[in-house]
Amino acid sequence: MVQTSSRKLTLEEFLRLPDTQPASEYVEGQISQKPMPQGEHSAIQAELIVAINAATKPTKVARAFPELRCVFAGRAIVPDVAVFQWERIPHNSEGGIANVFALPPDWIIEILPPEQSQTKVTAKILHCLRHTTQLGG
Repeated sequence: MVQTSSRKLTLEEFLRLPDTQPASEYVEGQISQKPMPQGEHSAIQAELIVAINAATKPTKVARAFPELRCVFAGRAIVPDVAVFQWERIPHNSEGGIANVFALPPDWIIEILPPEQSQTKVTAKILHCLRHTTQLGG
């Protein structure tokens, strides 16, 4: 998604836009689209999610989510893997997992492909760590 206007969008305006594939993120009025995951990236992401969920989900300690939009502190980010402690996972009125996660993840995991900016990914992780995320990498 390319922002065509020089006017910066608000977070609320961004959240009303249609979803993109790959996902778009919102940081300080700017929209940027994540790079399309390639094979190695997808394999690493899948293995991490399976391993984390195998260790944490049966005992209801935590749960890992792939490509989950997290909206907090004026930003909308989409980590490759977001891990939430069980009691922090938002639920809808029917008791299922909510579609909107308006809080920072407890863990943020980014898999850095060669074409993605290290600076941008580091800034995303640091933003999360400043807002209660316990682990970032």
